[in-house]
Amino acid sequence: MFKKFFHQFASPKTFYFVSQKIFPYLFWLSITSLIIGLIWGILYAPVDKVQGNSYRIIYMHVPASFAAQSLYMMIAVASFIFLIWKVKLAAYVVKSVSLIGASVTFLALISGSIWGIPTWGTWWQWDARITSTLILFIMYLGLISLHNSFNNLDKADKFISVLALVGFINIPIIKMSVNWWSTLHQPASITLSSKPSIDLAMLYPLMICIFSFLGLIIAIVLRAIQYEILLREKNKKWIQSI
Repeated sequence: MFKKFFHQFASPKTFYFVSQKIFPYLFWLSITSLIIGLIWGILYAPVDKVQGNSYRIIYMHVPASFAAQSLYMMIAVASFIFLIWKVKLAAYVVKSVSLIGASVTFLALISGSIWGIPTWGTWWQWDARITSTLILFIMYLGLISLHNSFNNLDKADKFISVLALVGFINIPIIKMSVNWWSTLHQPASITLSSKPSIDLAMLYPLMICIFSFLGLIIAIVLRAIQYEILLREKNKKWIQSI
């Protein structure tokens, strides 16, 4: 039963129409909750006793950083599925998510640099967390460039899937960099194993921003995959009948 469901949902046609139904609900719910989270965090959360109001960029920087890593994990999973089971929809996911992942990672780097000026007195340091995030951005650009360098889409899909899996090693490095090395970044304020070190009045809007931003990005990913399906499956009768 699970195998039948998996193969049915792995069909580009099924995915296209299911995501078409999901998109408006996910998009508008995420937009609305993100606005609420940003207003709460920027206007109503208390001032930090050390950083003052400059910390408020956390409500964009942390969601962007979380989404950047999550999107690469999505690419790695899709790459594994494509290489092992030859599910072509998985290849569409890898191609579609790469550009979005690069954009979100760039946002994380820029917002982090803006935050670094009042906090550290500089917009850039070769800090372990910053450097590993920069490598993530370069990995995304590498996936995009490699895919565009091939005329044969099948070969392109295979090569970027292999590259994506190799690059996945950087994700745990990003996550653990603040614990493995002495860095400018403070240790994680939110962990599964201990009580959050951030005040709850700041934490609640941050969690809203994280999940609503991720929901928004997933909605955009759904649209990007739909677009890739239309490009790759344009000769299919079901697309011509849309």
